[in-house]
Amino acid sequence: MVDSQRPALKQPHTERVGPPEPGPADFIHAVGLSKAFSHNNVRIEILRGVDFSLQKGETVAIVGASGIGKSTLLHIMGALDRPDQGALWYQGKNIFLFNDDELAVFRNESIGFIFQFHHLLPEFSAIENAMMPALIRGCKRQIAEESAEAILVRVGLKDRLQHKIGKLSGGEQQRVALARALVLNPLLLLADEPTGNLDKRNSEQVHELLLKLNRDFGMTLVVVTHNMELAGYMSRRVTISEGQLIDTI
Repeated sequence: MVDSQRPALKQPHTERVGPPEPGPADFIHAVGLSKAFSHNNVRIEILRGVDFSLQKGETVAIVGASGIGKSTLLHIMGALDRPDQGALWYQGKNIFLFNDDELAVFRNESIGFIFQFHHLLPEFSAIENAMMPALIRGCKRQIAEESAEAILVRVGLKDRLQHKIGKLSGGEQQRVALARALVLNPLLLLADEPTGNLDKRNSEQVHELLLKLNRDFGMTLVVVTHNMELAGYMSRRVTISEGQLIDTI
């Protein structure tokens, strides 16, 4: 884990001659990320030249009111959306130079996603849902199934492998979503309100799981959340103000 006392997220430069290269310790490095949307012919700037660097194994909570751009930033970090401007490096690779097909492969191989609404397939079992990313990658079914079973056992669902999603509780369903996100051992896990639909008990269990898996796998964890208890477990907490990332207590 990275020392939470080290310098916070870098603030954007006022002048830039091309995006500076990431440092040797940077797992993720972003420069000048900007994103705007149009609503009723009005341009709304969500992100304005955001810069930041993360190291492997860091845990970061992005907090703040709805509509400030938290999910937009997470989607860009996960290569689900492209910025209007800026560059984003993963382990020295500037991923937005990839074409769409290359970006899809990168997402599948490198990033796990958890959302408030888990988007599980109700007609399939827990293990079938968890093995989907491995099948998409092209893994043999037996290998995909073995990997899915191992991670489902790890998140406490040993006795629920063959249960259809509709037969699982909300907390169990979110554990399946977590297993699905981790089945390919991603270096980065992105979670968007992962406990937003759970009661306190199940939320706490998911919190504990996220932190344990972060420690066990050494993966970088970035969580968008309104849950300040979950945010408090992270080594760093940031928010977005006027399109910029700033540290928060």
